[in-house]
Amino acid sequence: MSEDKNLAPKYEPNAVEAGRYAKWVAEGRFKPSEDPNAEPYSIVIPPPNVTGKLHLGHAWDTTLQDIIIRHKRMQGYDTLWLPGMDHAGIATQAKVEGKLAEEGISRYDLGREKFLDKTWEWKEEYAGHIREQWGKVGISVDYDRERFTLDDGLSDAVKKVFVKLYEKDLIYRGEFIINWDPKAKTALSDIEVIHKDVEGAFYHMSYLIADGSGDSVEIATTRPETMLGDTAVAVHPDDERYQHLIGKNVILPLLNKEIPVVADDYVEMDFGTGVVKITPAHDPNDFEVGNRHDLPRVNVMDEDGSINELGGKYEGMDRFEARKAIIADLDAAGRLVKIEKMTHSVGHSERSGVVVEPRLSTQWFVKMEPLAKKAMDNQETDDKVEFFPPRFENTFSTWMENVHDWCISRQLWWGHRIPAWYHKETGEMYVGEEAPADIENWNQDEDVLDTWFSSALFPFSGMGWPDEENPDYKRYFPNSTLVTGYDIIFFWVSRMIFQSLEFTDKAPFENVLIHGLIRAEDGRKMSKSLGNGIDPMDVIEKYGADALRWFLSTGSTPGQDMRFSYDKMDASWNFINKIWNASRFVLMNTEDFTYEDINLEGHKTVADRWILTRLNETIERVNTQFEKFEFGEAGRHLYNFIWDDFCDWYIEMSKEVLYGEDETQKQMTRSILVYVLDNITRLLHPIMPFVTEAIWEKIPHQGESIVIADYPTVNADLSDTKAAEGMEILKELIRSVRNIRSEVNTPLSKQITLLIKTTDEDAEGFLKENTNYIERFCNPEELEISPSIEAPELAMSAVITGAEIYLPLADLINIDEEIARLEKELEKWTKEVKMVQGKLSNERFVAGAPEAVVAGEREKEKDYLEKQAAVKERIATLKK
Repeated sequence: MSEDKNLAPKYEPNAVEAGRYAKWVAEGRFKPSEDPNAEPYSIVIPPPNVTGKLHLGHAWDTTLQDIIIRHKRMQGYDTLWLPGMDHAGIATQAKVEGKLAEEGISRYDLGREKFLDKTWEWKEEYAGHIREQWGKVGISVDYDRERFTLDDGLSDAVKKVFVKLYEKDLIYRGEFIINWDPKAKTALSDIEVIHKDVEGAFYHMSYLIADGSGDSVEIATTRPETMLGDTAVAVHPDDERYQHLIGKNVILPLLNKEIPVVADDYVEMDFGTGVVKITPAHDPNDFEVGNRHDLPRVNVMDEDGSINELGGKYEGMDRFEARKAIIADLDAAGRLVKIEKMTHSVGHSERSGVVVEPRLSTQWFVKMEPLAKKAMDNQETDDKVEFFPPRFENTFSTWMENVHDWCISRQLWWGHRIPAWYHKETGEMYVGEEAPADIENWNQDEDVLDTWFSSALFPFSGMGWPDEENPDYKRYFPNSTLVTGYDIIFFWVSRMIFQSLEFTDKAPFENVLIHGLIRAEDGRKMSKSLGNGIDPMDVIEKYGADALRWFLSTGSTPGQDMRFSYDKMDASWNFINKIWNASRFVLMNTEDFTYEDINLEGHKTVADRWILTRLNETIERVNTQFEKFEFGEAGRHLYNFIWDDFCDWYIEMSKEVLYGEDETQKQMTRSILVYVLDNITRLLHPIMPFVTEAIWEKIPHQGESIVIADYPTVNADLSDTKAAEGMEILKELIRSVRNIRSEVNTPLSKQITLLIKTTDEDAEGFLKENTNYIERFCNPEELEISPSIEAPELAMSAVITGAEIYLPLADLINIDEEIARLEKELEKWTKEVKMVQGKLSNERFVAGAPEAVVAGEREKEKDYLEKQAAVKERIATLKK
């Protein structure tokens, strides 16, 4: 054999994968097709944040996309997989500020421009890490089209969208209660707040009535520090207990100022005391009450969560430090009634982890109701987005139906600066894509936009929009499929849909494939704090990218979480090693073979005809499952075909020919070995790109690279249903004999008498034609195949389709044990009969299932009933 055709004796993933990805990129294998007649198929990558290195979740997400795009590329589509990265405003700024803090400096020491220079340096460093990791995983993106959410083109798109929404009165600026992150010192949207159950308390306080009577009202709050900003207390207008107080004042404890008692339907009469404090600057419901009663808004907190000058003697204290001091002072003043311990849900910042503060702030908002309605209406049209699994459309719809206006401004420096300017003298506001001409008279808004504002445009801005004549935009938008986790349906998927409909009049993609989260082996979420995170690069170093990709693609069904498991990684590696060893066998037995030598015309053994039939079945099933994004099911079919059918059966049966004397038959068997292995590598390539090309390069093939080779399709001329049915009987026979040998500890090397009583003419004919396989795999000293065989009294037996098997092993048989074994077998067939008859008695199944499926179930019923009867009869004979 030439050195060229050798595979290494042992599968070494690092050696197999080394340099292969760089070669693919250099050769331009991942670029779109140059065939103008090819149907376009496009995916944009969910752009990872430039905040750090990729984790297992990213590896899963990109692997699924890569499977889809490689499959479509091999099917002849004009494929574009667009890579990109996200500037991730708040997350990246927090990382850079943390790095600066280690050096003892803050962003304010540097100033905005120098801080942004530092952040761009960070971005370049981590973008390099991400590209390196993409290469390790093997993702086939077109790097020449890579985008970044702060690049010039995407920035132009962001400005255009902002201005257009503003002109349509869908973006507005106003003072409202928003979620405030005191650590990052920025506003957050509702979905950037994570609610956690924490130990807290209801603090009950009494407010004196300001009429000198000495009477008071009791009020409870979980945030006593906000009382410094109280501007009223409220009661329900129908609450008879407090009718006499409406319009009077109470005295705000500690600050000793009078505030009014107002009547408002917001108050629940039967909750607590029926009296609530109203703090319009620190609670969204109180804000609305304040608007109805024209109450002042007193914001007592600075942006870092400390009490400001309006908080009296508590000025400068952190909010939680102030809470303790206020409680102590209320107690000392006799105004603290009681403290009631409780657990309640408290909002935390998704990015910084600190408790979020509802705070009055002037921010920019997107008016969501009309945009959400358009997105919901679109789901009733032919242009709807198809969710896989479909249940996630409900997640999308529920959020859209209950959506609040979106707070889009962030008090950060890293991000898209809001395109609004304020005149230095008049205070007039100007909004536009370009700065005002007399820029020296204007100040630009200091805030930047929420990261998700730009990410929501990525499916079309990444393709060149707003230039609607851009060739990529015209050809590849809308995208074909989006792949993402269920955890960002709200953050990203929903926003992409309504922004795309608003600005392109089209849904951004046809399909959304939703996957779950990857969890630790015990089911817990992976996190740094738990110390159970796993670096995908470490896994690749140990097992190889192909093994990781096989595990990630086959370890779960769409939408479900997956548990990482080293045992499953071992199994993945073992599967590839099995393929490697089978490939070595094929190559060693076809060393001088060329592509032209492959000839499937002529006489074929039953094993030949069976493996070609099974190959066709596998090709059809894998393509069908790929189209439904059921990669786990596709993997199951591939595994069963490769491991069981090809490696364990066909290769073993091929030795019967390869080690024989018939040169014509040898040529056929070699042709089939090469043909099947070629198809196996191409079937597997989207999931295991590295090892499949390493093998494919060694076998006779057509084409430059497996990356652009044709994906297998069914060749109906090579299917032989009869051979496949016969082969299943033969396999059943061989397995049964081996099982019986094992039970009575009779090794294969020891010859036995094998009696096969046939109950079906076709089965009899088939078995007689293929005694060579029975002799090779069962090693009988005496073999008899006949319908007239009498069952020996002392024999081990088994029932197969169309026949009963007897192994007279009198000296080794314990009758009681054999009866017990047969009774277990009877139990098995009884269960099978019950299951199949349950299906066939279901009128909906019989009426609704395809005719072929129902016919298949009826065949199973007949087969199982025959086996059940034969086992019953054998038990009765032994019990006589």
